[in-house]
Amino acid sequence: MTESGIDWWVADGVATAWFDASSLIEGVALAGRIGELSDGSIVDLRATGVRVRLDADEHTAAVSAAARALGLAANPAVLQHLRVVIESANPTALRRFWQRVLDYALSEDGGLADPLRRDPVVRIRQSTEPRPLRNRIHLDVVRPAAAVEKAGLGEAFGPYGVCHADPDGNEVDLVPGDALGEASGISDWQAVFSAMACYRTTSPKQQLDLAAAAAALADDTGFPLLIDLRPGLVIFDSGKDQWDDDAHGLELDFNDLAGNIQTAARALGAAADLGLTRFAQLVLDAADVDAVRAFWVAALGYAYDRRAGVTDIYDPRRLNPVLVFQELDASEMGRRRQRNRIHLELAVPSDLAQTRLATIVAAGGRLLDESKERWRVADPEGNEIVIVSRA
Repeated sequence: MTESGIDWWVADGVATAWFDASSLIEGVALAGRIGELSDGSIVDLRATGVRVRLDADEHTAAVSAAARALGLAANPAVLQHLRVVIESANPTALRRFWQRVLDYALSEDGGLADPLRRDPVVRIRQSTEPRPLRNRIHLDVVRPAAAVEKAGLGEAFGPYGVCHADPDGNEVDLVPGDALGEASGISDWQAVFSAMACYRTTSPKQQLDLAAAAAALADDTGFPLLIDLRPGLVIFDSGKDQWDDDAHGLELDFNDLAGNIQTAARALGAAADLGLTRFAQLVLDAADVDAVRAFWVAALGYAYDRRAGVTDIYDPRRLNPVLVFQELDASEMGRRRQRNRIHLELAVPSDLAQTRLATIVAAGGRLLDESKERWRVADPEGNEIVIVSRA
């Protein structure tokens, strides 16, 4: 991992910057400037700013200059990248399983990556350490019902009938999504824990016009819509559960906003692609949910879900996956002592790594080992996070 100018950070070969903004419309203005420079850029628009990712750093200076001209300041201190790491004696078998679950692409390092660069990278590493008991970390993945059936994982188990296990016993709840509602005015939208709609576009102008129309509609209601721009594609996302009144806490019916965005998309000639929607989150079992949850809030700079009785924590910018905590029977000492086969890897800019490590240790983390630009830390119950300052 290297730095590329004061605004930029390079992780996984991608130059990344975050520019603070006060509205989605301000972000769209920057996206328009970026589109003039590079048609392969990855832009994530949020109500509080814009994340820009470029495969080549030749345009970084020009993007920074465009942001400054629009009055948007870079804020590299918020940059981070969360990955999922699975250790196994048979990485090849696990890779096949998780590729079917997630519909990810095989990356050059042998890991799996979301082709749309929205959901977390999964890295599978060789390990000979026997860990026979059920893991304390699992994934929830939600995809369209047709995609779940096509994955062909066999008969599911568990209380909801959606759980599957890989060859090592690591579990995933692979949940079929559904339409957001029955009304034709929101038929382009899917409920996959988030409310999501994906539109194919045929030109940069059409893409930008659609993003601008949706940004104006969302800004008018005060809803923090997520708008992700990919080559030939616009993705609208409510954020997990945020289409629900209790979750967003605003004086609006999200279905009205979704319907207005759908109307705008169709007027511009954009075509909905219902098969692209996907949501992934991480679930941690904990004997002391409050203590473990507080640790991860501090470690990741996350926020607590506003709803009573909900254990979710989330990235305030909705750029990294949600973590959910569920109660583990304190008497299950074997599971509590066994090292997980799944851990998280947190990549941060090199000049922030020591500060982040100090924050994590102060929050109750225990430093297990360290090597050059890499620190392995356990939370209060032994779940691990590895801080890395290089890709």
